Amino acid sequence: MLGAGIYGLVGKAAGVAGGALWLAFLTASAAALLTGLSYASIASRYPRAGGAAYVTGRAYRRPWLAHAVGLTVVCSGLLSIATQSKVVAQNLSQLLGTAAPGTETLLAAGFALLLAGIVFRGVSESFWVNAVCTVLEAGGLVLVVVAGARFWGRADLFELPQSTALASGAGALLLVQGAILTFFSFIGFEDVLNVGEEAKDPQRTMPLALIGAMLIAMVVYLAVSVTAVSVVPWRELAAAPAPLRLVVERAAPWFPAIGFTVITIASVANTALVNYVMASRMIYGMARQDLLPGPLGRVHGGRRTPHLAILAILAGVVALQLAGEVEQLAGATVLLLLAVFAVVNGALILLKRREGAKPGCFDVPLAVPAGGAAVCLAMITAQAMREDPTAPALAAGLIAAILLLRPAMRRWAGKRPRGGNV
Repeated sequence: MLGAGIYGLVGKAAGVAGGALWLAFLTASAAALLTGLSYASIASRYPRAGGAAYVTGRAYRRPWLAHAVGLTVVCSGLLSIATQSKVVAQNLSQLLGTAAPGTETLLAAGFALLLAGIVFRGVSESFWVNAVCTVLEAGGLVLVVVAGARFWGRADLFELPQSTALASGAGALLLVQGAILTFFSFIGFEDVLNVGEEAKDPQRTMPLALIGAMLIAMVVYLAVSVTAVSVVPWRELAAAPAPLRLVVERAAPWFPAIGFTVITIASVANTALVNYVMASRMIYGMARQDLLPGPLGRVHGGRRTPHLAILAILAGVVALQLAGEVEQLAGATVLLLLAVFAVVNGALILLKRREGAKPGCFDVPLAVPAGGAAVCLAMITAQAMREDPTAPALAAGLIAAILLLRPAMRRWAGKRPRGGNV
């Protein structure tokens, strides 16, 4: 979860929530934790690969819905990678001092191509890149908090844009809209379901890992958000192309600016890499089940990676980079995942109420998935009420395409390809 969201969107979120940025993160963490608890309960019941799609099919007994959920997760991954590519491009453009038209678009496409190359090489190479980037991104967040802690108390942490009162309806709406944007920072916990079959004692360890990770991320994000608006006024933070780098420049002028730019790029790249691996394996798995065209289930003879799925993702990411700016792409990503989370919360309700359903080692009361579904639907509604319709339109367009293209996909899907597994 740590990575692209906090590094790339803290400034955009400050423009929506103002000095109350930390409240937006707290609201997002509470919303994410409700669904996270549902996912933890599901992980203890069905530690199976396939994640949300598998649970949806089992609970609703509607293959078309499971198929749609699976593709929606894939599309959210493509949007997420596109978002992260644009964030990397913005940081690289500033680092190189280039402002020529189209430069950021080329840099974003080049970054996506580099990711494709790493994923094509194999899981081992992806793992080592992930390990190095994780150390860098965690160190960068620690630096922000430690260097800026002395500024705490200098900002109004309840100030909203346009002098809107926090207790008013407009203030609450701004806070929720800020929470929707910061919700992007918590994306990642849902992927735990995809590795259930590879974990030791998953019924016990997966809920502990999932909930523990979410609580750690919440504490880190709250500390970073309070520090950011305390060191740099939120209006200035919102306009900064590299907000956390600006915070470090003010709080720790001795730290080289290029160093934190490298940390930011590594952090965003790390999240994008994980998303790329997840999406390629999910497309590969769905093709092997004849849910997508058969060629997408082929593996490369030398590298043993799903090379056609990787190329398909690259094409989708490059196209989506042209569909909007960072904030719009991130908003569309969150909307797709909120829709998936609402469906999965509903799936847990059905499974808990179904007679003879498999019990889990970690259980939650019905109020948890019911509350999680309600919060997700409320956040979807709030996002739809924003003045900029790009994110809702993009998310709705992708969902419509998934539903309309399913019959064609079923016709195109050929026999399962031979040649071994990834």
